[in-house]
Amino acid sequence: MTKQDRIEALATWGERLAAGDEYLQAVMQRTAYHNPWFTLANQELALKAITEHFLNRENLIQWLDQYKLDGVREVKVSLVMAGNLPLVGFHDVLCVLAAGMKAVVKLSDKDPYLLPAVLRVLAQVAPELAARCEIVERLSEMQAVIATGSNNSARYFEAYFGKYPHIIRKNRHAVAVLDGEETPAELHALGIDVFRYFGLGCRNVSKLYVPKGYNFEPLLEALHEYRDIVLHTKYKNNFDYNFALFILNKVPYVANGCIMMIEEPGLSSAIATLHYDYYEDKSALETVLKTKEEEIQCIVASKPLGALSTIPFGKAQEPALWDYADGVDVMAFLQGLPE
Repeated sequence: MTKQDRIEALATWGERLAAGDEYLQAVMQRTAYHNPWFTLANQELALKAITEHFLNRENLIQWLDQYKLDGVREVKVSLVMAGNLPLVGFHDVLCVLAAGMKAVVKLSDKDPYLLPAVLRVLAQVAPELAARCEIVERLSEMQAVIATGSNNSARYFEAYFGKYPHIIRKNRHAVAVLDGEETPAELHALGIDVFRYFGLGCRNVSKLYVPKGYNFEPLLEALHEYRDIVLHTKYKNNFDYNFALFILNKVPYVANGCIMMIEEPGLSSAIATLHYDYYEDKSALETVLKTKEEEIQCIVASKPLGALSTIPFGKAQEPALWDYADGVDVMAFLQGLPE
């Protein structure tokens, strides 16, 4: 298959997924039962993002035009999937298929059904391309590896996969920078970055940077619009657990019934909580954020922040094809692999 053939096959795949598939709908029901964090609504959001942004013909052409990818290569790329969000590893699979290589996928036990169902649709529209993706129980005979996990699992990945060409991803987080001049609409949009997928993604905002003397009331009021999230049992259990911890340990907090915020230097916050830190001026904050760039996936802000790249409120969970996780160009990595 030529690069153009693959683009057409991928775009057709997206069109078929967008049109709906009864088997896929049944699998989504099974997935929601298997993993309550993967609600039908969240699975549909993930699938919509894939069809509208990743498998969009114009986007595919714009993305792949910058790489030399004619023909196919019999290079097997092993993919170790994360399981924090529905179809979170889809972009890696897409990269390997778009590059004309073979994907060997080790699924997460938290998301074992959805990707095979999505690939089943690909097999219906482009069997030649679908045949270049294999799902396995155990990885062997590796040529290259892309593995995504936590800081802890990354140590094991390094030990096990270090001798192969590899990309190993660790924990990262999104942060938001506020200045107190945000409109109610902007603060409401920030709620999407905080609450979508229950805050389980690396692009979910887990840390706020606010100016000294910041008034939290408008933010709490805007985020309260997402209060229905506490109707989800697992989220509510986490909210209650962390609330009890704060009370018992006498940790100062601000809350609105669906999210709690504490002053804490770390970027990683527990489910149903946000960390925040104060800053005095944005130039100093820019320096602080630069020192944490290995921990930050993206920065959400309503205004520019010096030389740092920022994303508007509400857009953190809408990465483009070229917005690579951890800033590592997967296609360039694949292009550089030996036969």
